[in-house]
Amino acid sequence: MAIDNDLDLVEVAPQARPPVCKLMDYGKFKYEADIKAREARKNQAHVIVKEMKLRPKIDKHDYETKKGHIVRFLKAGDKVKVTIMFRGREQSRPELGFRLLEQLAEDVQDLAVIESKPKQDGRNMIMVLGPTTTKAESRQNKQAEKDAKAAAAASDEADGPGSGEQEVTTPVETD
Repeated sequence: MAIDNDLDLVEVAPQARPPVCKLMDYGKFKYEADIKAREARKNQAHVIVKEMKLRPKIDKHDYETKKGHIVRFLKAGDKVKVTIMFRGREQSRPELGFRLLEQLAEDVQDLAVIESKPKQDGRNMIMVLGPTTTKAESRQNKQAEKDAKAAAAASDEADGPGSGEQEVTTPVETD
């Protein structure tokens, strides 16, 4: 029957009792399976872990700058590994680093979740923050924002000097 229709007899579930077989074009089946696997890999986003290093005695402005970088990484859908480096006598005061990491986690709580709590690792204290959105969602949001800006720019050009109100200049006489 399979040979008459130019099909193959393929065993689908060999562990089943009785084994299940299907009549199909095996070459076409393999080709479609490869296409599905390729599409799945294309849509898959690999997670990148960015690292931000801080010191316990960081200045307020420097902290805000580093926090801005962390926010940018999280909005892009990347994980962030925050490392506090202790030197010399700072190692005897790990609570300073712990408080700094807690403050950072509180500042970015709407964009991130704590994946690993702050823990001391030799001279460093490490915490990992994960984004609340996936990489694919971040990419879609970024594309939507870009499209909205382009639409706004196009509407501004349409409302430019040639339409609506006209600019009138009057000559000024000087003596």
